[in-house]
Amino acid sequence: MLTPGWHPLVVHFPLALIVTGVICLTLAWARVPPRHTATLAVVGTWNLCLGAVALFAALGTGLAAAGDLHVGAAAHAAITAHVKSAILSTLLVLPAAMWRGFGIPPEARPSALFTLLLWLATASLVVTGYRGGQNVYRYAIGVAATDLAGEHP
Repeated sequence: MLTPGWHPLVVHFPLALIVTGVICLTLAWARVPPRHTATLAVVGTWNLCLGAVALFAALGTGLAAAGDLHVGAAAHAAITAHVKSAILSTLLVLPAAMWRGFGIPPEARPSALFTLLLWLATASLVVTGYRGGQNVYRYAIGVAATDLAGEHP
C-alpha cells in the first residue's frame, strides 16, 4: 500500500532529472563548450529518459495519495488542478524522452525546435511542482493534524 508520504519523496526525482537533462541538452544545442557537445547530449538524454520514467512513479504515488484525501472544496479544486497539470506535463515530456531515447542517437546534437519544445514541457513540469507545493503549504494537504499541532505520534 502506498501511503501519501511516498509522493513528496518521489516527485523530486523527475524534477531534478528532467531539469538537469534539459540544461545539458540546451548546452549541447548551443555547443558550449564545443568539444563536450556529444557528452552533454548523452547525459541530457539519459537524464531526460530516466526523468520520464520517474514521472510515472510520481503520477502513480500522487494519484494514490489523492484517493485517500478528504478535503474541502478549495483544496479539492487545487488538487484537481495539480493532477491535470501533472498529466499534461507527463504527456509533454514522454514523447520528447521517447524521441530522444529511441528516435535518434543519444550523442546527436538536439535541434533548436526540440530544445524549445523541451523547455515548454519543463515549464509545465515546474508549474506542476509549484502547484503541488501550494497544496501542501497553502492548503496543508497531506499534513497530519498532529503535525500542525506540534505533536508527533
